[in-house]
Amino acid sequence: MLIDLRSDTVTKPTPAMREAMFNAEVGDDVLGDDPTVLALEEKTARLFGMEAALFCTSGTLTNQLAIRTHTRPGDDVICDQLSHVYLYEGGGIAVNALASVSLVQGERGKLTPELVREHIQPDDIHKPITRLVCLENTVNKGGGCYYTVPEIAAIRQVCDEYGLKLHLDGARLFNALIETGETPESYGPLFDSISICLSKGLGCPVGSLLVGKTDFIKQARRFRKLMGGGWRQAGSLAAAGIYALDHHINRLKLDHSRARKIGQLIGQLPEVKAVFPVETNIVIFQLSENILATDYVELLAQKGILAVTFGKHLVRFVTHLDFTDEQLLSLEEKLKEGIVSRS
Repeated sequence: MLIDLRSDTVTKPTPAMREAMFNAEVGDDVLGDDPTVLALEEKTARLFGMEAALFCTSGTLTNQLAIRTHTRPGDDVICDQLSHVYLYEGGGIAVNALASVSLVQGERGKLTPELVREHIQPDDIHKPITRLVCLENTVNKGGGCYYTVPEIAAIRQVCDEYGLKLHLDGARLFNALIETGETPESYGPLFDSISICLSKGLGCPVGSLLVGKTDFIKQARRFRKLMGGGWRQAGSLAAAGIYALDHHINRLKLDHSRARKIGQLIGQLPEVKAVFPVETNIVIFQLSENILATDYVELLAQKGILAVTFGKHLVRFVTHLDFTDEQLLSLEEKLKEGIVSRS
């Protein structure tokens, strides 16, 4: 039995999702007349208490569109040094927005009002103008840790004080909401824009949405076209998103409980030095200094367990829609057999 824990992006559409995709009414999204895309955008904007939404191919695109739209060339963006927008989007802030970055060293990738305030550039012609703050929820490199609404509200207050825009990379936002019990609608007043991924925990084959004010989304749509992100009969993919929003949010609790079980199992292995606190569906663990993560991931693969390296001695597992209790039991058996030779 192959156990794929590389990411929650590896899921396949469920039969019911496939049926929804097959039956979707489609049009031409670039021309603005794909009814299913329009329905998904309206549904998502309404869900988050925001004015409008834009359906895109990926979370990288929605994040980059937000940064490009909020900033001007030469502006400065505040984000954590572990953030996805900085580490994993191909240098897009520099390429797409021509903006610089002020990196913050937060706790497991999370910013605080004090850290934001410390990194706002002074009014000095030698310095770029701070224009935007980016948060990530949950924090991928932080092991799936998350913000609460009060924590975000405190950062929003600093942004308002200095006239800054606030963007959320919400690639796994629903994982956070399931844990906090907070509502998507509570996020609308806190952010100028939110990126929402459908192809991670929600199990869609592809797609993310950018939500914000009407004028902001109109400009982002222009940049999407400029960057080659316009698509035509995208309604089939949008139908998957509608289905996921209706049926796949509450089940995220299963992913979290399975991840916590994995964290407990991993913590018992002699070669594991530490396990990050497991708060959602991501398990990151640190190996002993004499074991490289690249070597360990190869050993896991030999036992039919797929994972990714997350640093020299760090390995990541991610639970998801296609990871079952049967696979969890098989994983437990394989781990108890031992990964590293004791000879």
